Amino acid sequence: MTGAFDRTAITCPEGPLSVITAGQRGAPVVLLSGGGQNNALLSWRHLILALATDYRVFALDWPKQGHSRPWNGIANHTALMRLITVVLDHFDLEKVTLVGQSQGGTLSLAYAIEHPGRVKQLVAMAPAITFSFPPVVQQLVWLVTRSRFLTTTVPSLMLRSRAGVERYMRNTLLPGPVDDFDAIVDEYVEDIRLHGNNSSDWQKTAIGFRASNVDLRPRLGEITCPALFIQGGKDVYVRPSSTIAAAAQVPGSQLEILEDAGHWANRQCHRRVNALVRDFLSQDSFPTTTSN
Repeated sequence: MTGAFDRTAITCPEGPLSVITAGQRGAPVVLLSGGGQNNALLSWRHLILALATDYRVFALDWPKQGHSRPWNGIANHTALMRLITVVLDHFDLEKVTLVGQSQGGTLSLAYAIEHPGRVKQLVAMAPAITFSFPPVVQQLVWLVTRSRFLTTTVPSLMLRSRAGVERYMRNTLLPGPVDDFDAIVDEYVEDIRLHGNNSSDWQKTAIGFRASNVDLRPRLGEITCPALFIQGGKDVYVRPSSTIAAAAQVPGSQLEILEDAGHWANRQCHRRVNALVRDFLSQDSFPTTTSN
């Protein structure tokens, strides 16, 4: 993608916020990637190019990912919501389409709830709507997120070799056929080599001791903009049933289940996802019922 996009570093009190920009015309689309070992290019390498011919595209590296380093502060839900506004204001974007995956999907939904006047449409891929678990399990998960050994050391040992990364990808993120599997593994390995293994401040702080600190379920019905949900049928991180239930709560939303895809449907079957997103963005009118 060399030469296909530019980068802008927005100076924030905590550090630089890097935003990829592409496309010279059309409505603005903001791409929000997932958490942990991720960045704008890992998530959106193909979608940026697919949209840039007809839209102005803005894809940010979340704090402590990609080029948004060093970052001196906790990148929790409140901080990331504020940074979406920072990006919109920096580029003078009054109203945008938000496209988010996993962590970014949740934040897209939350931003549409809190700032309905600034969101024209949204696409949420495998959004983590809540981090609520049964009693005891909730406390165990909370303890795990507080352990550096379990959230950083153990994953680092598992992913210290290319073979380990390939096993992880096949078993979790990309469980089905992938056109550019080797290229994705190369990107992932290079990110680990440059920055080490990353955990997500957002995910760790979203999981409370007694209940989830981020739970969008009670407010999903407040979303008024057109919404498309995309979910991998083989996702081991976000249950398809969770996304199906979330889509049913958003008035007039559309739902697409990609049966053979995992958590990274945006990379595993990027041609299908790109086509779904482009078709959704181009619609002049939207159905009033959820479909799958």
